[in-house]
Amino acid sequence: MNIDFGTTEKVIGIDLGTTNSLAAFLDLTGPKIIPGADGDKLVPSVVSISPSGEVVVGNAARELLITQPGRTVYSVKRLMGRGLDDIQEELKLFPFHLASGSESVLQLQIGDRTYTPPEISALILRQLKQNAEAYFGEPVSKAVITVPAYFNDAQRQATKDAGRIAGLEVLRLVNEPTAASLAYGLDKRENGTIAVYDLGGGTFDISILKLHDGIFEVLATNGDTHLGGDDIDNLLLRIALEDVQGEWGEDLAGDSEGVQRVRRAVIQAKERLSFVPFTDISLEYRGNKYQREIQRELFDKLIAPIVDRTLGPCRDCIKDAGVTPEQIDEVVMVGGSTRIPLVRTAVENLFRSKPHTELNPDEVVALGAAVQAAILSGDVADKLLLDVTPLSLGIETMGGVVSKLIHRNSTIPASATESFTTGVDGQRNVLIHVVQGERELVKDNRSLARFDLKDIDPMPAGLARIEVRFLIDANGILNVTARDLRTGKEHSIDVKPSYGLTDEQVEKMIQESFEKAEQDFQERQVREARVEADTILAAVEKARRHDAYFELSDDERSAMDRAINELLLVYHSEDHHLILNKNEQLNQVTMKLAENMMNTAVRGALKGTKI
Repeated sequence: MNIDFGTTEKVIGIDLGTTNSLAAFLDLTGPKIIPGADGDKLVPSVVSISPSGEVVVGNAARELLITQPGRTVYSVKRLMGRGLDDIQEELKLFPFHLASGSESVLQLQIGDRTYTPPEISALILRQLKQNAEAYFGEPVSKAVITVPAYFNDAQRQATKDAGRIAGLEVLRLVNEPTAASLAYGLDKRENGTIAVYDLGGGTFDISILKLHDGIFEVLATNGDTHLGGDDIDNLLLRIALEDVQGEWGEDLAGDSEGVQRVRRAVIQAKERLSFVPFTDISLEYRGNKYQREIQRELFDKLIAPIVDRTLGPCRDCIKDAGVTPEQIDEVVMVGGSTRIPLVRTAVENLFRSKPHTELNPDEVVALGAAVQAAILSGDVADKLLLDVTPLSLGIETMGGVVSKLIHRNSTIPASATESFTTGVDGQRNVLIHVVQGERELVKDNRSLARFDLKDIDPMPAGLARIEVRFLIDANGILNVTARDLRTGKEHSIDVKPSYGLTDEQVEKMIQESFEKAEQDFQERQVREARVEADTILAAVEKARRHDAYFELSDDERSAMDRAINELLLVYHSEDHHLILNKNEQLNQVTMKLAENMMNTAVRGALKGTKI
């Protein structure tokens, strides 16, 4: 890989995930994750909005999921580009509610405001953008964002809308499996066939890629945008809620805070079972305690149907790629859910080879996105990625039948042209109905757009010649042009999916982000100062129970109490300088306590040791 870093503006790679999101960049030593202000590389894809309109993203928002569940949104990726009928099952488990009038564009009701899924995703992207700007010390306005390979046109368009609202120029949407192959350095092979199995929080993807002389070509892709680790969490959640109802005689299903506490307990148990043979699901809530031991053997039986659901798309993908499992040279595992031993075993058995699990599965996609960002910025000159369109695209013809112009797994950018005619004598207008899917009848596929080609020459049925051209750009976004070959009249549109945002909505959101930029920045500074205060106050409270605290003089303890009270008095102030000043004062007066605790710890460590 030839890397040439000049004075070009930095382009970051972003993995906008269901559970966590990350940003990364490429330097001379390779791709690296950009840490946030708290030092964490992962930014939980959680957004909380206070009654005053303050926006909190990431770890702090995840904590608020317990106490303010109705104001906190998670797993929004599962709602991107989807309609009301698509998300009925999710709504039963989400604590947030839809606003009225959400049939065409989903709108979440948070307090007295409504937010679309792209707006919520934009808040996550804006946080990643701010993290990158703080890390580099310069503005960042361009990004590559990854999407599941099986995302349809509506979901891809919604992701691009989110980037625009966040103030990012999205240079390209790249399929997550394609990015993962770069992160694993598989481009160093001369040739080979690679399978990328990606099981994340809300989506599952399988892709078969062929590497030939530095060019990655996606031979086939498959998956399920409604399958992931969230389904395992929800399965365990339902079981735990039934247990709790049996033991406590109380149904927590309608208690948002109770449900979120149970959810956290089952997620922690699920994560531990990837490394230990058994663990407990345990929680305390409102004076009641629930505890249940769960063995990995039972866990595997419970989740086996979910894991099996990933294997069907894998077999279909292998068949579509025209290869056998034995012809696949490398298997890469991506996504946090691939830590589960049963998942790894199932994949190894299907592909008959041990998969790559060396890299952190949460970071793989973002690292690959950074390499793709460098390719598009011109910093990497000798690599080329060819993605594919995940679903076929066509138009409705007579009888409600689909005529496919661009077939599934066609390499993008792609274009196709086909001629059609009229079905009625003297017809002046032709309705072009664009659909996406694999079924033969229009009613069984997703409707993307409708438009009229008007004022064509009236002719007997079957004599007019209408040319329809489909063009898919590098992001997988579709442009459709219809042209009357006799008169030259044409109509062209960028297909706006049924559940996307209008240009006016997107522009309004962008304008709002500009108008409120200063206010947002000030609120961010105050929030960060309060987070620092919370950390210090919690540490001091814990230290006051330590023996070292009682070694302080009365004056020293009094000074500490005064500093704590002064910090608490300004804690809710909107002046972040004032809060930071009191944070520093409390830090200063607790220096002696910290030294005493260190000395006590050292004495304890050396006790009984001969030097």
